[in-house]
Amino acid sequence: MEPSSLAGAGHGDRTGDAVPEEFRAALEALSAVTARPEITLEHIPAPQRLAPHAHAVGALVTESDGDEEVEVASGRFIVLHDPAGHEAWAGTTRCVGYLSAATDGHMVDDAMFSEVAWSWLTDALDAAGATHHAIGGTVTRTASTRFGELAGPEHSVDVEIRASWTAEDPRLDRHLTAWLEVLGTAAGLPPPGVRLLGPSGTPADGTL
Repeated sequence: MEPSSLAGAGHGDRTGDAVPEEFRAALEALSAVTARPEITLEHIPAPQRLAPHAHAVGALVTESDGDEEVEVASGRFIVLHDPAGHEAWAGTTRCVGYLSAATDGHMVDDAMFSEVAWSWLTDALDAAGATHHAIGGTVTRTASTRFGELAGPEHSVDVEIRASWTAEDPRLDRHLTAWLEVLGTAAGLPPPGVRLLGPSGTPADGTL
């Protein structure tokens, strides 16, 4: 599977040629982001009423299950821009992230899990050099049990992270890269460049 990139896919902003230079620079930075092979990126419709200018990216994490690709996590990264500034944001550009991922069933009983999951985001933003302020959000854990003939695993645990923060410069590639790092962590992906080994000591997908 090849890495997924937004380059050449268009900006997806509804304002067409009336895009402020700061927002245009932010979109150009986003288009340079390349996700790891397990994550597929695509442009999705942006919210229309939250800001004069908006842009949205969808992300899907899949893993192989025999001949099929199974979804294990999904996310959205939305950029809101108001050239006049927004009092609640304390700035002009707001990043909004949402993700949902299946996670280890033992996590739901870990009292510190929510704090750890939130640190995934703050640590990733810092590591990516994504300068920001006014950050806030929620971490939600949901345990489900299926009964009768309803398809799917009998027990499952999902984590949802919703967050927003104000970007301090138009280098939004750093912000999206950080959010994709959080998505990969929530989905249980190994660090980039690391391949899980099977019982025989060979890569789990059977390749050398």
